[in-house]
Amino acid sequence: MWTGFIAGVVGLLVLDLGFFHRKAHKPSVREALVWSAVWVGLAFVFNAGLYLWFGPQTALEFLTGYLIEKALSIDNLFVILVIVTSLAVPPDLHHKILFWGILGALGMRGFFVFAGAALLRNFHWTIYLFGGLLLITGIRLFLQRESPVRPLGHPLVRLFSRAVPLVKEYRGAGFTVIEQGRRYATPLLLSLVAVEASDLLFAVDSIPAIFAITPDPFIVFTSNICALLGLRSLYFVLADVMGRFRYLKAGLALTLAFVGLKLMVSAVYVVPIAASLAGVALLIGGSIVVSLLRMRPAIGQGGVASKSARLIKT
Repeated sequence: MWTGFIAGVVGLLVLDLGFFHRKAHKPSVREALVWSAVWVGLAFVFNAGLYLWFGPQTALEFLTGYLIEKALSIDNLFVILVIVTSLAVPPDLHHKILFWGILGALGMRGFFVFAGAALLRNFHWTIYLFGGLLLITGIRLFLQRESPVRPLGHPLVRLFSRAVPLVKEYRGAGFTVIEQGRRYATPLLLSLVAVEASDLLFAVDSIPAIFAITPDPFIVFTSNICALLGLRSLYFVLADVMGRFRYLKAGLALTLAFVGLKLMVSAVYVVPIAASLAGVALLIGGSIVVSLLRMRPAIGQGGVASKSARLIKT
């Protein structure tokens, strides 16, 4: 199963980059919607296969984990949008940044899945550590006031910009350029480092959240990967409306707190997977619905753009 799934993912990525998106361009909203539907459809086909081969319990675990990852990815997409906007990445290069950024995220998620599974297998008490981490993260996220994201202030990005020679202008689609016999990094590589740094932070939250749903590393891994595969297309769908999800952060905070509590009480009471799925769907879906019902007028007048402009000025 592991070999087949990984081979399928690699094949899809090669097909996507090597055939469908060989030329760098900014996809239209219609194209992005079609590809988003394709990736979501493939995830549901895989979920149906799990149902047929392993039964409804495994299928529900995958679906719950997939929903959590999708919700977290929307918040991650806003951070990526701020990064590429603040670093003035040309629109036709967004696709390349997203592709390589998501490819790096796939590797990081795989590492965290295997590390987390090893910890739970050999040190069962870490399940309560995961639960406490998620609960604290959820509470902090819920109480956190909205503040501008500063990707250039991340320690990893600051270290990179100090250690690696960097040119100030973009050089086409290249991550590096040779000038006067010396190789320099371009701002495109700096933006990729910033995206990977944000992916690392989201991985720290997402992996324990999925382990709260199931201890099966295969379900944890596949639900993460399936959610990430459609992230690039979802970015171009949500780029113009991402700021409208003003209550999504609260929904994510409550979801993380919910699954954290689920882990912490697992020794005395195991929450049924159907109840977990219902709770996650209610919290995330409700936050999106409320956000759409109470849209701020400023967003329709370029709220995301103005927020990015304030970031650039800062």
